[in-house]
Amino acid sequence: MKRSWPAVLLIAGLSLSAAAQDRSKKAYELMYEDIQLLKIQTQRIEKKIDQAGADLKGLGDIVRDLAAQFKDFRIFQARNQEGWSEIPGQVRSIQEQLAQIENRLLQLAADLESAKTPAGETTAAPEAGGKPKPEEKAGAARKPAAEPPAATVPPSGLSAQEAYQAAMADFSKGNLDLAVDGFALYREQFGASPLADNALYMIGECRFSQRKFPAAIEAFDDLILTYPMSDKIAAAYLKKGFALAEMKKKTEALAVLRLLLSKYPLEEEARQAQQKIKELQEAP
Repeated sequence: MKRSWPAVLLIAGLSLSAAAQDRSKKAYELMYEDIQLLKIQTQRIEKKIDQAGADLKGLGDIVRDLAAQFKDFRIFQARNQEGWSEIPGQVRSIQEQLAQIENRLLQLAADLESAKTPAGETTAAPEAGGKPKPEEKAGAARKPAAEPPAATVPPSGLSAQEAYQAAMADFSKGNLDLAVDGFALYREQFGASPLADNALYMIGECRFSQRKFPAAIEAFDDLILTYPMSDKIAAAYLKKGFALAEMKKKTEALAVLRLLLSKYPLEEEARQAQQKIKELQEAP
């Protein structure tokens, strides 16, 4: 029985050796599988890298094209910049010429209006060939020389702001004649005030509210001629167009309102002018 132990040990050793070989084999198989997976993943990464490279190349081509286009644009801009810089000056010159023509037309209209003044309103001249009567001659000799009109003295303690507010108060209360007198007196006393143009515009507003449209137009024309840089110019054109429309002068009203649109297209008055033009065009 003692002689069988070496055989048992040999068998056990062989078994352990076989088991160790099986484990090693399985370990190798697992490593092989891992290596194959890594190869597959590496191939996929390489494909993605190749695709990204192609995309980058395409982007590079696009960037180069854009750079070339931008360069061409800069060259074009440089060639035409001088011409572009002259355009605003030309536009201003045209606008100034139009303003001068308009002012001239308004002046001619005023001259024509004054030429239509009835002869009875002017000072009567002596009859042709007639001699003054003795009593008239004596009276003329005794009549003292005409004194120059006294200068208007501002009311005591009334500042420019207070005078303007007083006239505005009369306008708000509907005392339009008083408001006109107040604004006219304000212009006489404070002609250098920043609100002098507003006062003239308000005179036109008062006359418009009184439906005295010729007087309103006269005030608005005076504003346009006297204060060409006033912030009330657009409003003056608008109300002048409205006044002409009220006087049934459709053609003149449309001309004034269209002039407003061309000169002040971004002002609120331009929107109102467009509405009025539409109404006038649709009217019979």
